Amino acid sequence: MAKLWGGRFRKSTDKKVDDFNSSIRFDKRMYKQDINGSIAHATMLGNQGVIPKEDSDKIVAELKNILADIENGKVEFLIDAEDIHMNIEKILTDRIGDAGKRLHTGRSRNDQVAVDIRMYLMDEATEISEMLKHTMSVFVDLAKEHTDTIMPGYTHLQKAQPITFAHHAMAYYEMFKRDYLRLQDCIDRTNVMPLGSGALAGTTYPLDRESVADMLGFNSITMNSLDGVSDRDFVLELASCLSIIMMHMSRFSEELILWSSNEFSFVEMDDAFSTGSSIMPQKKNPDVAELIRGKTGRVYGNLMGLLTMMKGIPLAYNKDMQEDKEQIFDSIDTVKLCLPVFCDMISTMKVNKVNMYEGAKGGFTNATDAADYLVKKGLPFRDAHAVIGNMVFYCIENNKAIDDLTMDEFKTFSNIIEDDIYDAVSMETCVNDRNVIGGPAKAVTLEAIEKAEKFISEQ
Repeated sequence: MAKLWGGRFRKSTDKKVDDFNSSIRFDKRMYKQDINGSIAHATMLGNQGVIPKEDSDKIVAELKNILADIENGKVEFLIDAEDIHMNIEKILTDRIGDAGKRLHTGRSRNDQVAVDIRMYLMDEATEISEMLKHTMSVFVDLAKEHTDTIMPGYTHLQKAQPITFAHHAMAYYEMFKRDYLRLQDCIDRTNVMPLGSGALAGTTYPLDRESVADMLGFNSITMNSLDGVSDRDFVLELASCLSIIMMHMSRFSEELILWSSNEFSFVEMDDAFSTGSSIMPQKKNPDVAELIRGKTGRVYGNLMGLLTMMKGIPLAYNKDMQEDKEQIFDSIDTVKLCLPVFCDMISTMKVNKVNMYEGAKGGFTNATDAADYLVKKGLPFRDAHAVIGNMVFYCIENNKAIDDLTMDEFKTFSNIIEDDIYDAVSMETCVNDRNVIGGPAKAVTLEAIEKAEKFISEQ
């Protein structure tokens, strides 16, 4: 097949090079963005008198036909045509002849691919944003169910202080809210149109770049032609956003893996989101959570690959940059695959409130509250810390919890301890007295839930 760029060449491209050079197998997914970009470009060329208006109208009409044919499965793309841009231009030229050859006036594949990938990534990021809104809602709903479900909070994976499962769930709401906001920022920075940058130095044709940006829905246009065709920081930024989303999914997945073990038994995965063993009949494996944890590394790898690919490229465009698409497409596909099953896994799991409560009672999670009790009685905090430290050591040696101690035992550690110590170190008091904004107290958590629901509804 004759190349559209082949005038300077006198020898056919090696078949292996055609296969090696071609990107159609993965960039064909940008067909809609490529056609819409070409429709806007052709319309502008006709309006500006760069090409005859009748040719512009013919190009636009046939591009719309090609779009319909692609979506109806009537178009077969060719490897020899290299990429989605050349494939569509070849189909157009085959159908309408010389008029189709005018489409590429004032345009390079360099700025063409730059506008296509920006539009495609904005579309995908918008779709993922909607999925994140649902994810936030899943955690808010989980919190609403468990404002009274007391569980141990951890630092260093050691029991630390009692909290509620609602408070824990709302921590992830906050994480996914930031993920959502990061995506909005990323979309804003991607929403800049590079078309008109040409190969690297713009063009001598009187293009109306602003009108093309308006037709395509861009907020603004790039202000430097070199930058417009040769940077992919918007791809890197999205890859980073997607990596952070996966990290947040992976962290909660790791907790579910731990919590669903016999040692914790805090949660049980629904049968529909678990698998069994081929040899051990008793097994119920949290494979969904494990796969999300595993796929996180895949998305990280794509980010590292993109950063490494871009780090040594001189201005302007280089063929290395074709490698951006497979990696960012894979990250998009992975996040879109993981988010729905992640949400359904959470929505269907069973929470064992009794085991969570018993878990909170063990491990001296009320020790800080015991120290605070002494401080409120007038003891300096460091002295109170030492008293309760000695008390914990005594409890460990005698296999007791703090609230199991008799008053006589309490008095051996401090004579300012009175009967109200028992209420002060109860799990309920430990949680609900922490009513500072951002704390786990039920009243504060309910306010946080209300604000979260308002935020989601306004997006």
